[in-house]
Amino acid sequence: MTTINSKDLLQTVVSAIDSKHGDRITALDMQKVSLLADYFVIASAGSSRQVQAIVREVKEEVQKAGGQVLNIEGYDRAEWVSLDLGDIIVHVFDEESRDFYHLDRLWFDAENVDLTNYLAEEVY
Repeated sequence: MTTINSKDLLQTVVSAIDSKHGDRITALDMQKVSLLADYFVIASAGSSRQVQAIVREVKEEVQKAGGQVLNIEGYDRAEWVSLDLGDIIVHVFDEESRDFYHLDRLWFDAENVDLTNYLAEEVY
């Protein structure tokens, strides 16, 4: 089994979410505030179908990169899906659930990761 470091895994996850047009992509550096994971990635989608498409893409790209998906919760309901990737926990929400649970605010003491270099540039 190939292993991938958490920064490369973060790049893979964010790029996969971005490729499926995930909204409001946020990455929190959890290393100083929690033992759960190195990073939390939080994203939104406009519909349950899009939530599921993002989750499938993340799973596929992580596995291609040599990472492992340890667990997926909430896929069938597709309101809040979490993927446990070991060093990274990914949360993909529909818009209503993201606004309700507001994980960004819950983990306010975690540092935001600058995703400028992780996201594809839009060409207009």
